Amino acid sequence: MNDNHVKIIASNLNVEQWQVRNTLHLLEEAATIPFISRYRKEKTGSLDEVALMDIKKQSEKLVEMDDRRHTIIETITGLGLLTPELEEKIRQANTMTELDDLYLPYKPKKKTRGTKAKEKGLEPLAKIIMAQRDGDPILMAGNFLNDQVATEEEALDGARDIIAEWINEDQRVRNILRNLFDREAYVISTVVKKKEEEGVKFSDYFDFCEPLRKCPSHRLMALFRGEREGFLRVSIQPDQFQAIERINGSVVRGRNLTAEQVRLAAKDSYNRLLEPSIETEYRNIYKDKADEEAIKVFADNLQQLLLMPPLGEKNILAVDPGFRSGCKVVCLDRQGNLLHNETIFPHPPQRETSIAAKKIKSLVDAYKTDAIAIGNGTASRETEYFIKNYIRFEREIEVYVVSENGASVYSASDVAREEFPEYDVTVRGSVSIGRRLMDPLAELVKIDPKSIGVGQYQHDVDQKKLQESLDHVVISCVNRVGVQVNTSSYHLLTYVSGLGPALAKNVAAYIKENGPFKSREALKKVPRLGAKAFEQAAGFLRIRGAVNPLDDSAVHPETYPVVERMAADVGCSVAELIHDPAKRAMIKPEKYVTPEIGMPTLMDILHELSKPGRDPRGKIKLFEFSQEVQKIEDVKPGMLLPGIVTNITRFGAFVDIGVKQDGLVHVSQMADKYITDPAEVVKLHQHVKVKVLEVDPTRKRIQLTMKGLNT
Repeated sequence: MNDNHVKIIASNLNVEQWQVRNTLHLLEEAATIPFISRYRKEKTGSLDEVALMDIKKQSEKLVEMDDRRHTIIETITGLGLLTPELEEKIRQANTMTELDDLYLPYKPKKKTRGTKAKEKGLEPLAKIIMAQRDGDPILMAGNFLNDQVATEEEALDGARDIIAEWINEDQRVRNILRNLFDREAYVISTVVKKKEEEGVKFSDYFDFCEPLRKCPSHRLMALFRGEREGFLRVSIQPDQFQAIERINGSVVRGRNLTAEQVRLAAKDSYNRLLEPSIETEYRNIYKDKADEEAIKVFADNLQQLLLMPPLGEKNILAVDPGFRSGCKVVCLDRQGNLLHNETIFPHPPQRETSIAAKKIKSLVDAYKTDAIAIGNGTASRETEYFIKNYIRFEREIEVYVVSENGASVYSASDVAREEFPEYDVTVRGSVSIGRRLMDPLAELVKIDPKSIGVGQYQHDVDQKKLQESLDHVVISCVNRVGVQVNTSSYHLLTYVSGLGPALAKNVAAYIKENGPFKSREALKKVPRLGAKAFEQAAGFLRIRGAVNPLDDSAVHPETYPVVERMAADVGCSVAELIHDPAKRAMIKPEKYVTPEIGMPTLMDILHELSKPGRDPRGKIKLFEFSQEVQKIEDVKPGMLLPGIVTNITRFGAFVDIGVKQDGLVHVSQMADKYITDPAEVVKLHQHVKVKVLEVDPTRKRIQLTMKGLNT
């Protein structure tokens, strides 16, 4: 562990050095972030997962910088050009940009105009001109004519090419320009000729100019996408005159003829070398910022989606609605197992309404259905209306409309084929819809998060960073909720802290061969699940009906002795301690503090004893769309409608109001006060009231407002 890294990270994140040091030590021991956050609070000062992830990322960046630093020193040493002063500058550099600037003069180059001029023997002339003493440059150039340099003008051209490269490699000059780009650069876009009609979706940017620092991330993403698709030309630049004057202020000394040559070289250096280089740098900087923001939006949305309240273990009848091809119906038991499937045709063109109604009623009775799940795709509203109005059930059956996003991806995946090898994609899709109602987290972990349909510009961002972020979100959510090991799928188990794909397969295979686990201790019998994996995973794996009630809680086995002492001290069993608030109230947690177990862990234990194994996701709420609207043509300005938030971006939130096209509530229409982030106001799948502002059926656009409606 690098002590300097510890100091830098602690300073950057405003935390104590011991917190950083202990966190890095735990990570080096292969502890997972969910485990550290939940069960090692004393070691980290109760840092949450976000802070722990920040420490991890900053440490990785610093290691990457040190590797780059080492490579640069080795390379320059190999050239025989490393001086003590240069080495010290390289070792003290704090950013990759600083390191790259220091390395630039020594970086191997392809043949450039400057290197060609040096090969012609013009570097001494360039040095003379750069000194900017009085004299006639043409006379000076005459001394450097040779078989490769025929005229004085050719000699001066070559000398200026060399000077232009020196200016480009001057760290002071580059920093002056960076300062100008920071404060004064504009992002400018124009339409590519003859692409106006084809690129109409980017028409807002056909003649566009905005200060770079004020350009929001989603707008920058749109500009770059338009450029990538060949409809826009995008540039980032400050005022050229200002930029060149700043360079002149740094490199031009005097008002003589040689200084004028340096001016010419400076202008060429800016236009040909510096501006393209710094522009690329700022494109990358702002693209990275936009990526980070888009990835954060996606990650926040995914977290909310995965933590949606489950209906729980209920018998479900799930419907994947359709018109011509019919509605695919499946019946699932309380564990999500497929019991029956068939197709009904209640809608045009077949319109077998009576037959379909009888079939649904008989299935509900036969399989003791508790709730009905309907996919929100084609014919969703019609199917919901059919079930609610054409069928009279003997008992109350709740009907839920469930998001289909990603269901088709799941149904065609290897995971689905493995689960249901004898069924086609339509049946698998219906099963997925039903299971999403029962437990969204358990079902959605089987689908690539990028296919779930939340976020903004997810295909434009750095895919490696996006995947890392989304994987972390899934792992965090799975471990926050906990997993019933005996009934969960292999795919859910792979995300449990300390397991991963190989051990998850071993756990699933052990259950298949030996039956359900009776205790957490029995997990140690799983092949290759050693002490470290058990330590990391045990607290997140639940065993319902275990002899020890703590096995169905978030209390870690390493602290069972503490709970047993608590129970003994108040004269009861652990089970009685869990069920009797009066007994728990008698416990004085400070009595159980040890060097290893502090108050944060003890308070967590007492909190968990009051609600062992309770799902943190809350209870699902029933929602009904307005019966006034079934399709976009029914939507009129001024209507007040109920809706469900389906996606949150930086520029607003999309709301499903019961027609095929979601409406947009722009960020300016989300609240009566000024807000910059829609996430301040809404959460994914939140039930909201909206008012219709505008409807454009041709372009399939609906503009909504929430102002004054959700107080």
